[in-house]
Amino acid sequence: PADFYTRLRSSAVVPTTSQPTPGDFHAAYQELGEYERVYSLHIAGTLSGTVESARAAAAEFGDRIRVVDTETASAAVAMLGLAIQRRLERGTTDEEVEKLVRRHRRESQLIFTLDTLDYLARGGRIGRAAAWAGGLMRVKPILTIRDGEVIPIKRVRGNQRAFQEFIAAFESGSSDGPGLRVAIADADAPDRTEALRELVGRTRPQADLELVATLGPVIGTHAGPGTVGLFWFADE
Repeated sequence: PADFYTRLRSSAVVPTTSQPTPGDFHAAYQELGEYERVYSLHIAGTLSGTVESARAAAAEFGDRIRVVDTETASAAVAMLGLAIQRRLERGTTDEEVEKLVRRHRRESQLIFTLDTLDYLARGGRIGRAAAWAGGLMRVKPILTIRDGEVIPIKRVRGNQRAFQEFIAAFESGSSDGPGLRVAIADADAPDRTEALRELVGRTRPQADLELVATLGPVIGTHAGPGTVGLFWFADE
């Protein structure tokens, strides 16, 4: 990812992304043939056609493959996967997992900021934040994703003010405890991730920071370098 972001910052050529084909998913599902149930979790269908490719492939496997439109993106998808895995390890049912998926769609929260909206605009993923594009000199947009759509929250000046907004949203939208699961993801901005990690630890000291990640090239292409996001979900 580091090399990718170096090129993304300097290249005049804008990279493009494309979802896997149904054939790609079909091959992957065949490789998982030893499992009686597969949960295939995907970025919101409103942001990518990936989930439709997965559904087309899964149709040939009957009920064994459960394709899930998470209605979210990035680390939030991974957090749902970790929550499902915890239940699989202790023993669960399809009904319990489906209930978890519905609750995750309702209750999982994320907030993120970008250095610029240009990358979202180029990729057509900008949603309601389109009204802010082109007018952000030294201003940080604070955004979220709801029902699979990018939603603008506020515009502030500078990273420090952006993180104040992050923590205010995190504090008002969570309760401290070991069941509070948290993740941080960035696009070539490790210093911002470290600062956010410290703020999270002070704000919710009992929370489980279960994932710290660098955004891969697909999300990074649309979010742009400098992006950082905070994700949380109350679970067992």
